[in-house]
Amino acid sequence: MKKIEVCNPFGASVYHAETVTSTMDISRKLEADGEPHGTVILADFQEAGRGRGQDRGKNRTWEMQSSINLPFTILLRYPGFSDIPSALTLRAGLAVSLAIEDFAPSLSGSVFVKWPNDVMIGNKKVSGIICEIDSGNAHLGIGVNVAQKEFPAHLQEKAISLTLATNTNFTQNERFILLEKILTRLYDELENKLEPSKAESWKPRLEKRLYKIGEQVTFIEGSAGAGKEIKGRLSGIGANGELIIVPIGEEKPLLLINGEIRFCNDMLQ
Repeated sequence: MKKIEVCNPFGASVYHAETVTSTMDISRKLEADGEPHGTVILADFQEAGRGRGQDRGKNRTWEMQSSINLPFTILLRYPGFSDIPSALTLRAGLAVSLAIEDFAPSLSGSVFVKWPNDVMIGNKKVSGIICEIDSGNAHLGIGVNVAQKEFPAHLQEKAISLTLATNTNFTQNERFILLEKILTRLYDELENKLEPSKAESWKPRLEKRLYKIGEQVTFIEGSAGAGKEIKGRLSGIGANGELIIVPIGEEKPLLLINGEIRFCNDMLQ
């Protein structure tokens, strides 16, 4: 692992490693070593990259080819749990979606945030985000498919890369340009005290690019994804990152946080 020259507006080091178990694991070691707020660890390859829902008996590891994509974790330190920005994962998704459009302007208007932790190009996933919190420290893990040209058969209809989306052969070094743009957008969304309105306006700005907003969805309650099904119209995001659904035949919206959301295209696959 070595430090690399990548512009980080958080003012902390950016580390690069060839192969790690997961960047989340290394971030926890960096936390224990006293590295400051905003420290980043980027890897060429993760042997056991984490995905949301691995405790639900589902294989959701983040599958990436080595050296052509962008898996990294940023360490965020706050005085206490209550100081961690609300809806951190979703706000990170907003930052990543904006950074992707900065990096590839031809994708403007086609990058969406899918509740609770994915970034989509059209109907395919280009980025996944996972956040692990320990007291006042948050480890924000982000993976972006940059230059991958092929995916395993079970992902071909679900995943996409920036190369495939733009028909551009991005180089290995261009990953670092994208990383800088993501860090800049993250800083802008979470830290920029010069534009305090950003902290208050994240929700409507995210809702403008919320995947499938206004469409009918099915929400399955419960941590195991086996609870009661709620069918209704996806109408927005709550102040703390809740999913807002208006059930079929009702007018009062529900704020839902613990469960899974399914879309019509999910059920067809």
